[in-house]
Amino acid sequence: QVQLVESGGGLVQTGGSLRLSCSASGIEFKIHAMGWYRQATGKQRELVAVISNGGRVTHYADSVNGRFTISRDNRENLVYLDMNNLKPGDTAGYYCVSDRTYDAIARQEGGIDYWGQGTQVTVSS
Repeated sequence: QVQLVESGGGLVQTGGSLRLSCSASGIEFKIHAMGWYRQATGKQRELVAVISNGGRVTHYADSVNGRFTISRDNRENLVYLDMNNLKPGDTAGYYCVSDRTYDAIARQEGGIDYWGQGTQVTVSS
């Protein structure tokens, strides 16, 4: 069974930092693009960041560009989201995603193969 398990969410003050982790199992991790989506209460789900299977290509939402960094460790089947200078607008459930096609995550083309259960990030004023 494919599982994507997120961890690292929590409550942080404005300006703080968090590292989210996603552990993948049941897939050949190194051939899958990985990414993070988030969804705030009452708002649409949006892409946060995506990384190619080899880790050499990334894309970020404009709202987080320069503050967040996505990375992966293909030896350990892990993907990370390092979040810095957090703002109240970053408050959302964060979901790890996986797909064989980079564009499926970056552009939601053809749907996304796998989703994690999410981890909550709350940024207080």
